[in-house]
Amino acid sequence: MSYDPRSATGIPTEPVGSLPRATSLQRLYAQYDAGQASREDLLTAQDAAAKDSIERGEATGAPIVSDGEQRASSFATYPLADTLAGTGLAKNLAGDNGQFFAIFADGHHRQLPRLTGGPFRYQTFAADYLKLSLPYASKPLKQAVIAPSMMMLLYPLTGELPGYSREQFENDIVDECEKDIRQAFAAGAARVSIDFTEGRLATRADPRNPWTGADLLPRFIELNNRVLARFTAEERFNIGIHTCPGGDRDSVHSADVPYNNLLGTMFDLNAGYFLIQLASERDKEPVYESIGGHLRTDADGVAQTAYIGVINPLNPRVESPQEVADALVRAANFIPKEQLGATDDCGFSPFSIDEKPSHGSPDFARDIAFEKITNRVEGCRLAAQKLGL
Repeated sequence: MSYDPRSATGIPTEPVGSLPRATSLQRLYAQYDAGQASREDLLTAQDAAAKDSIERGEATGAPIVSDGEQRASSFATYPLADTLAGTGLAKNLAGDNGQFFAIFADGHHRQLPRLTGGPFRYQTFAADYLKLSLPYASKPLKQAVIAPSMMMLLYPLTGELPGYSREQFENDIVDECEKDIRQAFAAGAARVSIDFTEGRLATRADPRNPWTGADLLPRFIELNNRVLARFTAEERFNIGIHTCPGGDRDSVHSADVPYNNLLGTMFDLNAGYFLIQLASERDKEPVYESIGGHLRTDADGVAQTAYIGVINPLNPRVESPQEVADALVRAANFIPKEQLGATDDCGFSPFSIDEKPSHGSPDFARDIAFEKITNRVEGCRLAAQKLGL
């Protein structure tokens, strides 16, 4: 399905990907982990949730939607396991003593599985979910995939696994990520964005989480560019990078990290567009200025677009269309309007089990998400009129 990101709203806009899972679906995940529900029960509930997500997403007027990642254990672990608890874990992985991915501001953490050997292979590709969701869509669908830099954290921070070198492992994750993107496009995705939330966190140097102090950002950029280098400029026009300071249980993991620690480097990635958390950023104008100063008109053959965050998924307050428009018009003072887009700061629930405490319940958060998306779309139209687009 061909897709022109500017055709519907003047200023291009798209979601990051995830939506809150209903309480009933989260309960079924737990029952499946406990052996109290079958895989068929879970798949049926996921399918209904994906269908509902697409239908309600299209009703917002959005030009492109997602299935809300209702079938995924999380944005980071969907290739590795059926659930966050580790049911259906892939080969050569163990559920114990894996690397912390992130420690959040409210004190909770998320953990990756432990790599036990090679070769590393995805058990599930994002396209496997997309194929099931496409029949429900009348508008273009986007698909989010995980970055190889996140998968890199599966390997021990120091030393090497016997019989499986770090070089071999990194070659494998580049191959698997390329397959993930190619299969998503082949299945029918109009756009594919790569989740790169670990980018900002990589400069935090948190002693509780040793990888954050290991100066990994340059290696992350290099590894992700190895994947992007396998695609043509035309293909990379529709491949994006998403950055945020985390978003889980209405908490963050790296909002206190200076944004310029990342932004000066992130646009070295040869992607066509970037989905950039900004609505929840306290001091926005220096970030707009930094984006405008680093955004490239020629990233190995493709002009980059900055989709700035105008919606905060962690806050139940619904932004008005005028607020969205005002943010975009203000950003256009620093970012060329031809390279400006709008998005949400983060997925609304990147992990399948998310109680959404600031919202009171996942069900309320789900309803709020669609209200926010509706206003994002209308705000883009208002801003486009103001900016003459």
